[in-house]
Amino acid sequence: MQQGDLIEIEITDLNHTGEGVGKYRGQVIFVPDTVIGDRIQTRITYIKKSHAIGKLQTILQASPHRIRPRCIVADKCGGCQWQHIEDQFQRLVKKEQVQEVLTRIGGFSDPLVYPPLTGNSPLAYRNKATYPLGFSPTGNVQAGYYRRGSHHLINLNQCPIQDQALNPFLAEIKQDIQGQGWSIYDEKTHQGQLRHLSLRIGRHTGEVLLTLISTDNNLQGIEAQAQQWLAKYANLVGVTVNYHPERGNAIFGAQTTTIAGRDYITEKFAGLTYQLAADTFFQVNTEAAEALFAVICQKLDLKGEEILIDAYCGIGTFTLPLAKRVKEVIGLEYYSFSLDRAKINAQLNNITNTTFILGAVEKTLPQLTVKPDIILLDPPRKGCDRSVLDSLLRLQSQRIVYISCQSATLARDLQYLCKTGDYQLLEVQTADFFPQTPHVECAAFLRQKTANMVG
Repeated sequence: MQQGDLIEIEITDLNHTGEGVGKYRGQVIFVPDTVIGDRIQTRITYIKKSHAIGKLQTILQASPHRIRPRCIVADKCGGCQWQHIEDQFQRLVKKEQVQEVLTRIGGFSDPLVYPPLTGNSPLAYRNKATYPLGFSPTGNVQAGYYRRGSHHLINLNQCPIQDQALNPFLAEIKQDIQGQGWSIYDEKTHQGQLRHLSLRIGRHTGEVLLTLISTDNNLQGIEAQAQQWLAKYANLVGVTVNYHPERGNAIFGAQTTTIAGRDYITEKFAGLTYQLAADTFFQVNTEAAEALFAVICQKLDLKGEEILIDAYCGIGTFTLPLAKRVKEVIGLEYYSFSLDRAKINAQLNNITNTTFILGAVEKTLPQLTVKPDIILLDPPRKGCDRSVLDSLLRLQSQRIVYISCQSATLARDLQYLCKTGDYQLLEVQTADFFPQTPHVECAAFLRQKTANMVG
């Protein structure tokens, strides 16, 4: 087999990045835009020792799980990978992939994994969207997502996976940017002003925050334009500009200025009120996150006397509703702006049984002397630092809930926690926070071997 060859294969699996997997003369082939059960012709575009990559050319026989994408640019836009796969089968694959990773990496024999929880809909679920900006060949301002594997911008006027109340902003703000004559940032030359358009909406409140990410603070006419936007859009509560002059792929810079209205939206989550700024981390699928939180509460069967540590607590998304159900919560967070917002959110909801500690979890957790009953973990995709895992083994809480958006690092960390015999993995609840993509959220429930069965 050589690069450029046109071959025929059957897709028998999906990998963790969402590509279809087939074999040709013993060689593994990855092909995007395919699904298990497809029989296809693919053009080989790249060959490595372990596998080859193909580009879909012809569907010879469509899988029974293949559907027509709900987006007209689904084959071009890099925002979704699985719009061509029926929703129920997406969830089945995600559950099976988590089970496989827990077995292969974690070493768990037949782990108990529940099918993914869902939000209200597999479409129109995103409460936040941040679009790179660019120019069309004719000089018109564009906003959208990059074509998969490139920085070629696919212009969008609507997006089926974002809250549909954001579509008018996506379609119309570009025209206003064009009318103002603001320049668009070019990452190659590091010239120009506007880099991204960011929109955030409260799913339960309807409030919208509009943020422009710019390389400078000199957008001529922005004050008047912001007032026009507030007058035009009844649900818009604030316009801000985020200052990001540095090179690189980070979306937000460190400084945000409020131009009109306020610099946050209010949102409801698990019965509480939250303030969310433009760059606040908050799960993009509010309803699915609420469903996962409800299951966590059910499994923990809280009595109101527990001491709970929430590591990587962020703005208190889970910390605060859990505080309503336990005696005391200690929240650990590295980012000061997130912790400041957590304290504000605690005050908004009259929650006084929380203590927030600023610092990296790998440094703050080993310093704790309190004996927790429960530890909640929600680390970044890379998982927990080894010192964090060692601290968990030292603290010996009766129960651990480990929330993860990366099942491979979850499996690795669970294996470390359970290999000593201190903890036992009871079950894993998956959640479909990102329909139309291969991403899956997990909540793993562990108990001390000496503790009573929970849940």
